[in-house]
Amino acid sequence: MAFIERLKGDVTFLKGALRALRMTTPIAKNPTRVFPHVIEELAARFGDAPALIGARETFSYRQLAERSNRYARWALAENLGKGDTICLLMPNRPEFLAIWNGVIHVGGVAALLNTNLVGASLAHCIDVVEPKHIIIAADLMDVFAAIEPLLKSKPKVWLHGEAAGTRQRIDRIVDGLSGKPLAASERCPLSIEDRALYIYTSGTTGMPKAANINHYRIMLGSHGFAGVMATTAADRMYNCLPMYHTAGGLVAIGALLINGGAVVLREKFSARDFWDDIVRYECTLVQYIGELCRYLLHTPPSPNENRHRLRLACGNGLRPDIWEEFKTRFRIPAILEFYAATEGNVSMFNFEGKPGAIGRIPWFIAHRFPTALVRFDIENEQPVRDAQGFCVACAPDEVGETIGKIVNDPARPAARFEGYARKAEDEKKILRNVFKHGDAWFRTGDLMRKDADGFFYFVDRIGDTFRWKGENVSTSEVADALDRFPAIIEANVYGVPIPGKDGRAGMAALVIDGSLDLAALREHLMKCLPDYARPLFLRIRGEIEATATFKQKKIDLVREGFDPAATADVIYFNHAEKRAFVRLDALLHMRIVKGDVRV
Repeated sequence: MAFIERLKGDVTFLKGALRALRMTTPIAKNPTRVFPHVIEELAARFGDAPALIGARETFSYRQLAERSNRYARWALAENLGKGDTICLLMPNRPEFLAIWNGVIHVGGVAALLNTNLVGASLAHCIDVVEPKHIIIAADLMDVFAAIEPLLKSKPKVWLHGEAAGTRQRIDRIVDGLSGKPLAASERCPLSIEDRALYIYTSGTTGMPKAANINHYRIMLGSHGFAGVMATTAADRMYNCLPMYHTAGGLVAIGALLINGGAVVLREKFSARDFWDDIVRYECTLVQYIGELCRYLLHTPPSPNENRHRLRLACGNGLRPDIWEEFKTRFRIPAILEFYAATEGNVSMFNFEGKPGAIGRIPWFIAHRFPTALVRFDIENEQPVRDAQGFCVACAPDEVGETIGKIVNDPARPAARFEGYARKAEDEKKILRNVFKHGDAWFRTGDLMRKDADGFFYFVDRIGDTFRWKGENVSTSEVADALDRFPAIIEANVYGVPIPGKDGRAGMAALVIDGSLDLAALREHLMKCLPDYARPLFLRIRGEIEATATFKQKKIDLVREGFDPAATADVIYFNHAEKRAFVRLDALLHMRIVKGDVRV
């Protein structure tokens, strides 16, 4: 990068960083001011201006505060103590925010459940946080009823909306409670250090983990991104990302509310309706994930795709191969890609709009956000150590694991690692004695490279997790579901790339005993796993190779992918249109590669 270009880039970055700094600096200086208090202030300031616009209800700022107060009083009536947990299983809608905001206002903790989960995964996510209550949207009650007998915890169950059965209707109960601001006697002493949410994140092994989100991180996510995106009261954000994740539930919403803007909530992403919605609601901002952008590029041209008022698309995962096409076809004025770990301390922004980069950390703020790339042994799934036992920093453009230094300084809460509901999971994410004895660094589990100009580029997930349809898939969770099916002796699960698709599709190499009932297996997987986690390909083998320490080998399997010409093994494809596993031949393989078959 030439000196002048570098200087321009630094100035652009500095402007964005200063906006975020101005918004976030007061948080630590006012440790008892938390997000529910901010909502009260916003209600007094913006009153009847729209805050959350949904298909089922729309809340003004005043209505959001009042609805939150009703849920706070429900929690008090149920004797929910400080630190007690409720689980929330509900699709995107304004009520979702009102519920958890009200609960955390009186000291409770809200666990935001993934609405795609079924079976043992859902039961695990509930049990791991030991909730006293669980609130379930009516259209998800059947999913919960199927796993209720599996629960070790016994939360009190509340129905939201109309459904068969005799469950208590929480929406009717809170309708009868006061929405007035909480009295001093009703308030709970809170600090930004107190836990507020559990947001589930997939690690490199096993079931989803419940990441601790304290009040500080809610304030940081909302205020920080309000500065990053320079939001105003004139802005409207289009948000079709799930509210149980950080991007759709905190960033896309909090960043707009902080400055008086409005958020348009869509329950699920629809490529067909996307641009019509953007135009209809006069949105100026959109929150994306990379897969969303690719889906839009695969849709036929729409008259509204160029009639919008968008000024910025903000998100993560926009891959280099579609970056320019996405920006040009849809006339996106600016793209702001970022990277952040939900529970960790690594974050970066691409303020300059460098195509394909997830961000950089310039020299003038590197001391505040110590981040490094270390060489990684993919075969052994561990960072490389030198003769002295320390990790080895990557050279420019060398792929390695991204790590962030853990600094337990009260003045720098963003540099901490908050951990998980189960403390036993914490140590797996900490790398010790990295560059000197006694230091500790947070492991992101992501492989990246950094070019000579300091821009970071995402490469892949480490180990037993791959990403598909915007979700992290745990290979061990999928393998467990396969292993429970009759006739399957062993399952080795991994992700394989498909040309033109983001992430990796699930594939499983299976060792079977006798014949395999593919129709019954498909039905079994639909009951046990969410859609994004179900294997797209099955490969039948005589045996699965393992290392000397009995770890399944995957490198050769991943390299061979789903090409039937690369192996004598029989491969089956989970054909969505035929609703069956069908044998994969050369013709079908070619159609999948060309994008002529839906995956």
